[in-house]
Amino acid sequence: MKLRWDKSDLKKETHSIKAPSCAYCGIVACEYEPGTHRPPKFCISEEEPSLLAEIEKHYLDHDEIQKIAVAAAQTEASGYMQRTRIEDIMDFARRLGANRIGLAHCVGLIHEARLATEVFLANQFEVLSVCCKTGSIPKEKIGLRDDEKIRPGDFEPLCNPIAQAAILEKYGSQLNVLIGLCVGHDSLFFMHSHVPVTVLIAKDRVLGHNPAAALYTSSSYYKRLKPK
Repeated sequence: MKLRWDKSDLKKETHSIKAPSCAYCGIVACEYEPGTHRPPKFCISEEEPSLLAEIEKHYLDHDEIQKIAVAAAQTEASGYMQRTRIEDIMDFARRLGANRIGLAHCVGLIHEARLATEVFLANQFEVLSVCCKTGSIPKEKIGLRDDEKIRPGDFEPLCNPIAQAAILEKYGSQLNVLIGLCVGHDSLFFMHSHVPVTVLIAKDRVLGHNPAAALYTSSSYYKRLKPK
């Protein structure tokens, strides 16, 4: 399995690259000290120096942003290749001083939410949890047709990530953790959470909530992902 493109791949592809395309990089010069590795011609670091300088200043000028960035980097380094993701989340929360964890979870992952709650509680965190179906809003109310539902003819409540974010905020969550929200519903939650958000479980029912498996098998079992 080829993990990175070689130079011949780069020569073949650079002519068609018009936008940020870090996924095609075989050099990854940004991982090294500036000036020690020559980046490809399409490197965004070379194309947008002013924007990147402005963003670097943003980290330095905003205390809360800097605090989160420092905590994230410390968490990464202190547990790299050693801790599980839930352990990393707890380490990150402690570095932020966040003792009250808010779980925004899918109704279909209540069991996983309960297990996560038990882990957080055992580690001296306070835990709030809000299910995605809170409010029981009929899907038809936002304009969905009956034939567009999972089970036409039955009552189906809308997933309500905006309510999840609002309720967790009202009850004082200091760090929100997503457990299995659907694609798109998670987007709405990110848009409406007023505190930092991280993800414990990314939903993929087909692959046991391991969405990366589809990428690793996109040239074999899941060839349909790359139609010719």
